[in-house]
Amino acid sequence: MHLRSLLPALALALVAPLVHAADTGFKSLFNGKDLSGWEGMPSLWSVRDGAITGQTKSEADLPTANTFLVYKTAEPANFELRLKFKLTAQNDKGQANSGVQYRSRIIDPATFIVGGYQADIDTGKYIGMLYEERGRGILMQPGQKIRIGAKTDSPQSAAAASAKAKKGKQKAPVDVVSTVTTREQLAAAYKFGEWSELRIVARGNHVQHFVNGKLTADVTDNDPALAPKSGVVALQLHKGPPMTVQFKDIQLKTLP
Repeated sequence: MHLRSLLPALALALVAPLVHAADTGFKSLFNGKDLSGWEGMPSLWSVRDGAITGQTKSEADLPTANTFLVYKTAEPANFELRLKFKLTAQNDKGQANSGVQYRSRIIDPATFIVGGYQADIDTGKYIGMLYEERGRGILMQPGQKIRIGAKTDSPQSAAAASAKAKKGKQKAPVDVVSTVTTREQLAAAYKFGEWSELRIVARGNHVQHFVNGKLTADVTDNDPALAPKSGVVALQLHKGPPMTVQFKDIQLKTLP
């Protein structure tokens, strides 16, 4: 056998161990068959074609508030979360909205209302940004690197500002450090209605979101009172016109 014919096989042999090593430590959160380990409103969530499916079909079954499917058996702090998602609209406005919650808390267990960090999923305007559900709201635009809380604040002044923010009197300042990924780059990487990959990495007060390999959020949250440290993972079904969101290949790796 000639050396040239051996090269492809040799390249695969070298790459395979690296790929395997990169996936070490990940735990699957979804068995591909049913909603074991998850809890939400049964009328809105099911498993279809091997994917967790959230769907509102008509005006009659629309939730009055954003509702969630909650992973019940873990509240990770530092982790990497990987999954695939697809969002489609079944309305004449073409509207659809969802998100992946993490470091979140259950506010109403009866209706599965959740608050906390969210990697936003939509038609493209807010794709992949950090949003805080039932909290500080929109903190950035997709593709930005930001710092929450003035970097020059003393611990005392930061704590005072945070206390005011907690009472709803003041938002912590947000410093836009840079734009890492442009809207044009995101538009080229993300196609609404098609399967896409989302990766979330959370280490201490630093969180990052990636959509199809593009960095969509790089956030350092210096707010000592409001920055969530740990909490549940949950999938959002947004209130609004009929839509469908699907998730699969959900994997979590705990980090030190």
